[in-house]
Amino acid sequence: MQIIWKGQACFQIITNQGKNGFLSIVIDPFDESLGLRVPKLEANILLISHGHPDHNNTKAISGNPFLISGPGEYEIRGIFIQGIPSWHDKVKGKSRGNNTCYTIETEEMKLCHLGDLGQGELSDEQLQALGEIDILMIPVGGIYTISGEEASKIISQIEPKIVIPMHYSLPKLKIKLEGIEKFLKVMGKKETESLNKLSIKKKDLPKEEVEIIVLRP
Repeated sequence: MQIIWKGQACFQIITNQGKNGFLSIVIDPFDESLGLRVPKLEANILLISHGHPDHNNTKAISGNPFLISGPGEYEIRGIFIQGIPSWHDKVKGKSRGNNTCYTIETEEMKLCHLGDLGQGELSDEQLQALGEIDILMIPVGGIYTISGEEASKIISQIEPKIVIPMHYSLPKLKIKLEGIEKFLKVMGKKETESLNKLSIKKKDLPKEEVEIIVLRP
């Protein structure tokens, strides 16, 4: 499996499905209003966490993908996906509306993308729906989502094996977000090497401490 970050909350996941070949899953593509270069990607499956322009640019994605844009359970070509309802803010959606967190089961691993989660903590019901997570993609930039400190608390709730931070300040980004440094400090990480992409198999998952992997967009 390859996990590639395109900036903000946009990821491409390329998974080997054996007889079904390689499949591309794209999550939360953004538009030009964000200030970043708009990713032009091809996908078999497209996940949208909510309807804001920095997360729902479906027109940028080619390949006539199967579109999922809300809660529910789905099976597409051997990949199991669950959309779990959540809030984009701390007042049950009254400020910024709803958000969908997604779990993706493929190659004997379970991934989770939290979208623009704004809740300070997850409910017992949400945690039960998430289950055991191997790889967690979590916003850390605050202001519009959870902060680095809040993210650390949610990581403690979920207890994933690998954490990939997203939705934080980047050069040319037109919206104000906190930098990744605050999150890394809270997590006790002074220096973390960044990667162009994460290539991983189940056997590569860490068996003890949570590993933080920073990707370059």
